[in-house]
Amino acid sequence: MIHVCPLSRLEQTVSRTGAGRLVTLLSADMDMVRPASIAAQDHLYLRMNDIAELRDGLTMPGEEHVRRLLGFAYEWDRAKPMVVHCYAGVSRSTAAAYIVAAALNPAQCEAELAAMLRWLSPSATPNPRLIAVADVLLGREGRMVAAIKGIGRGAEAFEGEPFELDPFG
Repeated sequence: MIHVCPLSRLEQTVSRTGAGRLVTLLSADMDMVRPASIAAQDHLYLRMNDIAELRDGLTMPGEEHVRRLLGFAYEWDRAKPMVVHCYAGVSRSTAAAYIVAAALNPAQCEAELAAMLRWLSPSATPNPRLIAVADVLLGREGRMVAAIKGIGRGAEAFEGEPFELDPFG
């Protein structure tokens, strides 16, 4: 199971779920403390800003970020849940959860997975740049991009509510 949450609910989510793996997607200037129950080798820290177009002084999500995310996902033995978080739990983390679910279950229809994401998280607004890069790397021929565009922008929220996404459900 993949659990998604904002930074403010990270400790609580890791503790509640018994997670064994953690993906952090935060800006380069942001610090966070890895929960003690997560081993260093089970924590992927991706530093990027939540942007979709190049902006001076900011780190745009790119191919290297997505490649590292995919590698981390493929190494996951799924014995314990994975938690994915960003600052608000709305954009980068929902994109990463969608990408991991699509990568681990390549037969899953992209539009059905996006619809499930929207149902589970009304505020989810996956970062379009992360989705576009993953679409190319996973050979989805634009279907991931179209599916995320199809669900549109999520409901306004200061931060998303934690939710879980089953890549095989």
